[in-house]
Amino acid sequence: MKIKTLLSLLFICSPALAHNIELGHNVPSVNVDRYGEVILKGKDTAYQTWQSQQMTGKVRVIQAIAGRSSAKEMNAPLMSAITDADFPKQDYQTTTIINQDDAMWGTGSFVKSSAEDSKQEFSWSSIVLDEDGVVASTWQLKPESSAIVVQDKKGQVLFVKEGPLSDAEIEHVIKLVGQSL
Repeated sequence: MKIKTLLSLLFICSPALAHNIELGHNVPSVNVDRYGEVILKGKDTAYQTWQSQQMTGKVRVIQAIAGRSSAKEMNAPLMSAITDADFPKQDYQTTTIINQDDAMWGTGSFVKSSAEDSKQEFSWSSIVLDEDGVVASTWQLKPESSAIVVQDKKGQVLFVKEGPLSDAEIEHVIKLVGQSL
């Protein structure tokens, strides 16, 4: 029994299960062709192909989340802190990547309409709907979770964490973004 427990812990903690986003580097290159970035066309929304290489030129917080309300709520305090910080839109942007492939069965249409509603509400943000989960797969993200990545204007990763951020980590992210503007 002890050996089974030890093997289970080793499997759970295995680096092979961790994301492959490295500090000081750009995120692994990925394209989202199925749905993609939500854009506004008048009062309507549409979709265009999205590429991770597009995320340069601004300091950015990337929130890569499963298409589940529990994943969205995981780092809602950080998103509120970002809204409160009111970073200048010419130098900062939030990119939310929603993995629709990691939604509860039968909720895909709700995930899609929620992404479109969020774009209407936060028009300055970049919102990407990833129907097939190619970003999560390419970046080796945990299922049913939320990953936060901070990158500078050149696209270099300054911070990365999967799961909920602590109050201290939220404060660190806000300071890091402010210092990088």
